[in-house]
Amino acid sequence: MSGRTRLFATERTRLWAAALTGLGLGVLALGPGLAGGFVLSYDMVFVPDPVFSRFTFGLTGTVPRHVPSDAFVTALSTLIPGDLVQKLVLLAVFVMACTSAAALVPSERLPARLAAGVCYAWNPFVAERLLLGHWALLLGYAALPWVVGAACVVTERGGGWRLARALLPAAVGGFAAMAVSGLTAVIVAVTATSARARAFGRTAVAVVVLSSPWLITGLLRPSGLPADRAAVEAFAARADTPFGTLGSLLLLGGGWNRETVPTGYGMALTATAWLAVVAVALVVYALGRRSAGPGHRWTKGLGLAAVVGFAVASLGAVAPALLERLIAAWPGFAVFRDGQQYVAPVAVVVAVGLGLGVDRITRGDLAGRAMGVLAVLVPVALLPSLAWGAGGRLHAVDYPRDWARARAIIEADRAPGEVLVLPWAAHRGYRWNDRRRVLDPLPRYLHREVIVNDAVTVGSVVIPAEDPRVRELDPLIRSGAELTGPLRAAGVRYVFVDDPFPGATAPGTTAPRDRLAGAELLLDRPDVTLFRIPRA
Repeated sequence: MSGRTRLFATERTRLWAAALTGLGLGVLALGPGLAGGFVLSYDMVFVPDPVFSRFTFGLTGTVPRHVPSDAFVTALSTLIPGDLVQKLVLLAVFVMACTSAAALVPSERLPARLAAGVCYAWNPFVAERLLLGHWALLLGYAALPWVVGAACVVTERGGGWRLARALLPAAVGGFAAMAVSGLTAVIVAVTATSARARAFGRTAVAVVVLSSPWLITGLLRPSGLPADRAAVEAFAARADTPFGTLGSLLLLGGGWNRETVPTGYGMALTATAWLAVVAVALVVYALGRRSAGPGHRWTKGLGLAAVVGFAVASLGAVAPALLERLIAAWPGFAVFRDGQQYVAPVAVVVAVGLGLGVDRITRGDLAGRAMGVLAVLVPVALLPSLAWGAGGRLHAVDYPRDWARARAIIEADRAPGEVLVLPWAAHRGYRWNDRRRVLDPLPRYLHREVIVNDAVTVGSVVIPAEDPRVRELDPLIRSGAELTGPLRAAGVRYVFVDDPFPGATAPGTTAPRDRLAGAELLLDRPDVTLFRIPRA
């Protein structure tokens, strides 16, 4: 076997070791979520037997945040069961994250590679986004180290295609994943070569083309892009450690939703220990960047991307007025509202820095090599509450049989008309899902177009509905008046009343059934009450 062949064989062995480590981390993190059924948490909504519909492609009036990720899931679900699709996608996040970060570390030592992979796949960013249900964003995050490696050679022969392949997971994830990956790719590409215009052009073409499914749908949306300034405050980064908002972002946390912070995370002892790990990793990266060699031209660009990402992440907390003015000038800047997602390149820097640190340790005696091996487990030891479905917060459930009965009734009806969902709230807390908050699954569960109130309440801030149909019907729903006649005139065929999150319906509000005189009661079960509006 030639030296070149042995080198490739050794590299494949390291990558296989990283992939298997990532798989083990995924199994440890998901735990009960790998049982039969679906994990439903906040924005993570998978359904049995999804079909392609206008909603799948963002053509129903909603902002196409789920494009093309829903189409990807629907396509896979035609081949294998939907709950298995979800498990494979979530496991793939951990496998890709560990493998891609391990591949980026300029070291031949396996402990150094694995230390970077474990750090990148197991940290507060992954934990908070997983609990928030942002699996599509995590797909792009998992492949970001590959994007970094590909972006620095985009001007070379075949470099454009290599970058496009690296960006595919982010393209599947949609707008948020592509925004983070695209920003990082552009910065790395431009700083890695003297042919900056060419690097920028090739990178921009790859990003725009792969973003076209949601970009075109969003730009051609009849009602335009929403530009509500209140969302800046609602989605700004928040402190989840003793080190304030900026310190929390540096530690890869700081998500806007306090309910998605892992149990026990942010305690003074573990937060201080994690701060020490991050600080050492950043220092080692800064020192090791200069000695990485010409084969790793991405180091300077990745460092700059981390700085830019951190600045964007902190914008909503440090300078909300500036971000509000930007959104008012052009609604497209709303992609920066959920700032914490832009610390992803910081996570890459921390992971690579930790890997370089372990590389230095393992060059010494036996004790040093043993310490390097133990360092691989540090991220897991400092964030144990991510294990076993985030302490049981992520476990699989089955959709009720009565939901399937309701779907069968609705699908058997050939008459046109939409399905209105009551109570009038975006998130649900179903009894059969242990009252975990989740985005209403019905737009994906039913084959007809579904009208769900997409106004979101974050603390005391209410972000207005974006769907024109919701805004059209909102005064009627909130009025307390009789619904049957007006809904028939509006083209609604069915009213689906499900089990709301406690407090979704204000005290003293008239029950939906009391406002549907003349509507046909088709199903009356604890988990669903289904009415059909008679045709004129």
